[in-house]
Amino acid sequence: MQKRFTVKDLSYISLFASLTAVSGYIAIPLPFSTVPVTAQTLAVMLTGSLLPFKQSVLSLLIFLLMGAAGLPVFSGGAAGLGIILGKTGGYLIGFVAGAALISFLKGKEAGFVRLLAVNALGGIITVYAFGVLWLNYVTGIGIPQAILFGALPFIPGDIVKVVAAALISVRLSKYVK
Repeated sequence: MQKRFTVKDLSYISLFASLTAVSGYIAIPLPFSTVPVTAQTLAVMLTGSLLPFKQSVLSLLIFLLMGAAGLPVFSGGAAGLGIILGKTGGYLIGFVAGAALISFLKGKEAGFVRLLAVNALGGIITVYAFGVLWLNYVTGIGIPQAILFGALPFIPGDIVKVVAAALISVRLSKYVK
């Protein structure tokens, strides 16, 4: 028998889609990169860490659909299908894959160390893999250049986000069931 989503499930899905959208307004453009620093990767890590697999995937798919439909949910209030198909589109698609991987690997009662590991794997490595490969494809700058401009400058900040996501998730996991 297929389990249906409850009102509580739908509320969490909507809440985390909204959190991801709002965190895109916390953006710091870098003069040497086409990809800004945002709080969206933190929201992605929290989504994967706190929601079950189906809910986390659906939450981020809804986020992408809102942006594709023209709602200003992407970094800095950007919107439209052109953003998904543009230079930063790989990172946006990577959000779904990253949160899915985090949610899948975290287990039932994930502790701090496990959350650190899965958030690093899903929130950094997976998102960057999609983002760098897409940046390379769209711009033709080559993989080394795409890594240099689309990943390396962001790793220190994302390590801080991994720690923050693990700490927040450990504290909130007892409330988000």
